Amino acid sequence: MSIVDWMPFSVLLPLIAAPVCALLPGRMLPWLLTLIAVLASAVISALVLPQAVQAPLSYHFGNWPPPIGIEYRVDAVNGLLALLISMMALVIVPWMRQSVNQEVPQRQGPFYALFLLAMSGLMGITLTGDAFNVFVFLEISSLSTYALVAHGTRRGALLSAFRYLIMGTLGATFYLIGVGLLYIMTGTLNMADMAERIPEVADTRAVRAAFVFIMVGLGLKLALFPLHRWLPGAYSNAPSAITVFLAATATKVAVYVMLRMVFSVFGVEFALSMPYEEFFLVLGGIGILYASVQAIGQRTAKRMLAYSSVAQIGYIALAVGFVSIDGLTAGLVHLFNHALMKGALFMAVGAVVYRLGSNRIEDFAGLGREMPWTMLGFTLATLSMIGVPLTAGFISKWVLLQAAIADGHWIVVGVVAVGSMLAVVYLGRIIEAAYLRPAPEGRAPVREVGLWFQLPMWVLVLANFWFGIDTSLTLGTATRGAEVLLGVGP
Repeated sequence: MSIVDWMPFSVLLPLIAAPVCALLPGRMLPWLLTLIAVLASAVISALVLPQAVQAPLSYHFGNWPPPIGIEYRVDAVNGLLALLISMMALVIVPWMRQSVNQEVPQRQGPFYALFLLAMSGLMGITLTGDAFNVFVFLEISSLSTYALVAHGTRRGALLSAFRYLIMGTLGATFYLIGVGLLYIMTGTLNMADMAERIPEVADTRAVRAAFVFIMVGLGLKLALFPLHRWLPGAYSNAPSAITVFLAATATKVAVYVMLRMVFSVFGVEFALSMPYEEFFLVLGGIGILYASVQAIGQRTAKRMLAYSSVAQIGYIALAVGFVSIDGLTAGLVHLFNHALMKGALFMAVGAVVYRLGSNRIEDFAGLGREMPWTMLGFTLATLSMIGVPLTAGFISKWVLLQAAIADGHWIVVGVVAVGSMLAVVYLGRIIEAAYLRPAPEGRAPVREVGLWFQLPMWVLVLANFWFGIDTSLTLGTATRGAEVLLGVGP
């Protein structure tokens, strides 16, 4: 079998393992099966990416060629994203074992089954070349994610899951309406075939309406300001492991679908005929400033980092607002790097929740001495989030600033600078509490967490520095991905 024949298994293995997981008793067996399925998916994704960067890979289900049959199509853009999803899941599964034992002590088989369904759905969205299949996998991922958020131990978990369900359903419905309009006008659901037929009907109201429906629907899914209201509650009330997974992967997949629909399906000329640039530049800039200010006023670390994620989505929106190689490269690079940053930060907070049962910022007082390795990891990940040189976050902002200067958008340069300074303020609140405040009187001594918590977090922390120094994978693949989206290059 060639590597192309293995491509579907990165989606199918977690999907098949999920119902088996739900039936397994105890705690160890479901976790072990989850780890095996995730590891297999990550290995396949790692083997596919190098070939996909050279030339797109295509797999036809049932040997039915597209557009009649369903196609999986992998290039530099979704190959990089598939690797990100599977690798983040592979890092999270070992970390989540003890956290899940504490937060979900009973019926862990169904919990891990939902996790595998969420991962499988995200991988399916990423790899499929069929616009309707995107909706199918979107629902698989979303429905399982709603249930996972509801597993949270905090009082607001059910309400947050319900809000997430309502907003997510609206987003999926808007997307489906847009795809339906495109199918009426083109007679196909295959994205590549759709892209060839849209120019003939591009001036029709139906196609323009489809573009708007898809943009709004995916804007809800990726939590673009002001469509972000579901995200802070979902992130802050979900179990810690699910917060890490969502922050690292879910919104990134929605960004990818938006880029794929805009540039690969509708095309650059069509996007420029609509207020595409203004839409992303304005909402991205406002989102950075608004969410960063909101983050400063939060009382809990999870909710603060959730608003930070809204701000980081704003950076991605600014980047993809520039219809250029530099702009799309910056967006794709930050899409990858933000997963590393936010994953490490949420893992550190999750370790504190495991020891204290709380993530209130005031409860971090004195943890710099009591949990030194956890707080050191948090501090180093903070440097990447701010954009200190030699970190992945610096590469993201440097490439974005280059794109903004080349396009003459000096206001964007100012917004990025202000956003970085605001990040120093809200992330500095936790560091200040951990290192400069004494532990509260009467609090029992807090022990550092064990290796199961430490090792995965430090893998992501060190990755922030590795990809801040060696950018051959991230920047090189993202540049090739930007060329694919814009239809230039070899």
